[in-house]
Amino acid sequence: GYSQRPPPTSSLPPSGGYSQARPPPYTPQSLGYSQRPPPTSSYGGGYGYGQPPPPQPYGRAPTQPPPGVDPELWGWFQAVDADNSGKITAVELQQALLNNNWSHFNAETCRLLIGMFDRNKDGTIDAQEFAALWKYVQEWKQCFDRFDKDKSGNIDSNELQQALNSFGYRLSTNFCQMCTRLFDRSDMRTMKFDDFIQCCVMLRALTESFKRKDTDRSGIITVSYEQFLEMAIDNTM
Repeated sequence: GYSQRPPPTSSLPPSGGYSQARPPPYTPQSLGYSQRPPPTSSYGGGYGYGQPPPPQPYGRAPTQPPPGVDPELWGWFQAVDADNSGKITAVELQQALLNNNWSHFNAETCRLLIGMFDRNKDGTIDAQEFAALWKYVQEWKQCFDRFDKDKSGNIDSNELQQALNSFGYRLSTNFCQMCTRLFDRSDMRTMKFDDFIQCCVMLRALTESFKRKDTDRSGIITVSYEQFLEMAIDNTM
């Protein structure tokens, strides 16, 4: 079975015996932004999960931020919104999110995050959706920092297993090593922050699909080949 211990930043109530590997869920009613973007500094002081807003592009008059959006974050949103459309695409989002080594988030994680916060499903997010997304990323950052015990800026398979255990997942060392290999883009047997987000979000989504089939909560399901493919494809689109 699975215990019911959410990640450190979560306050979710138990719901059925499976873990909930995510920070507090996003809802349209919780768009308020209460954190300023972290400062640029070395690892341990914000380490590059964003930068102070650049100057306004030439010719663009400053405007007031929408309700609930921090002014600094609004300045960053406008700078990243290269075409001045009032929307940010996954490609533009990559310019706003950085790992500790100053590498941009990978394209797949950015696409995944856009999909989570894009309420009208047009493939973009507005300023308020961007504020909620940023808050979500900061909550995952706190979780990542907790388990990056050696402060390397990366998570290895042992640290990943500790994180997943704290979420309530009882997964083997071999499974965690496989996840690390899968999300390791640098052949270092570790995963960066953006890969950690992608891994945990995908694991949660697959667990939710499994739960829908596991009606007696036995931890075992029987599915056809096509049902298995549907479960896998539905959680990678």
